[in-house]
Amino acid sequence: MSAIEFILSGMLAAAMPFLLAALGELVVERSGVLNLGVEGMMAFGAAIGFISVYLGAGHFAGFVLAALGGAALSLVFATLVLWLRANQVAAGLAIGILGLGLSALIGKPYESLTITGLKEISLPGLSSLPVIGGIFSQDIVVWLGLLATVSIWWVFRATRLGLLIRAVGENPHAALAIGTPVLVLRACAIAFGGAMAGIAGAYAATVYTPLWADGIIAGRGWIALALVVFGTWMTGRVFFGACLFGALSLAELTGQAVGWHLPSQLLASLPYLVTILILGVISSNRARMKMNAVASLGETFER
Repeated sequence: MSAIEFILSGMLAAAMPFLLAALGELVVERSGVLNLGVEGMMAFGAAIGFISVYLGAGHFAGFVLAALGGAALSLVFATLVLWLRANQVAAGLAIGILGLGLSALIGKPYESLTITGLKEISLPGLSSLPVIGGIFSQDIVVWLGLLATVSIWWVFRATRLGLLIRAVGENPHAALAIGTPVLVLRACAIAFGGAMAGIAGAYAATVYTPLWADGIIAGRGWIALALVVFGTWMTGRVFFGACLFGALSLAELTGQAVGWHLPSQLLASLPYLVTILILGVISSNRARMKMNAVASLGETFER
């Protein structure tokens, strides 16, 4: 397998932890709430998912329990910022630290243990194509992640629910005036984002790297947050950004395998450097950022 084939075949799987968490955060931010606790929710979901699979519950149960764990943490965050009107940045950071601590606590007895991942599902005919055939041979979570991407794009583009979420994010007072339950809708969006973060963490720990180690999320939650800005709050751009970051993370491994004479630390930092560069370029275009930005993002809502 050539380097290009290796990167293309593994790009979607490498991108999936970023993509799932970023899609959930996209919905949260579209509703006008900034949740900086994604990293902790991913770590908590990863611990719950791995422990569930290791104890024999199976991958499906592991993902469900991870989603519930992430949603539970996110609802604590929702209570703080929606009903107690806490600062969203401070509350998000606190919940993130809590999630990281809980994952380290419950995962300690399972340190360095491994499990079996998921089998790949190949599309007949397409998976045998030269060079690009590997793209069409992925595990079930990747296929469902692609379906989730299309579904979220469609919800925001063509459904009343998507219109209400966007309205609440742009002007919650106007949305309340026409009878929209702003706090309830935002709480549901936050719970969805937490569930997606939990699933993303479980995928990283049970499928992509099926072992448990403290710190296994390794900043993926922060990258997911950056991808939402990178994608200027647009679903398709978020998907492209996740794939780009996944491909770059594999390029790092490919470079080490083929013997690039570069320090391993530099290769490991390549995806992060490119992300920072792209974010800087996009942020410099203020017209584009202002056009797609959520007007009430991060603001405390009071009746």
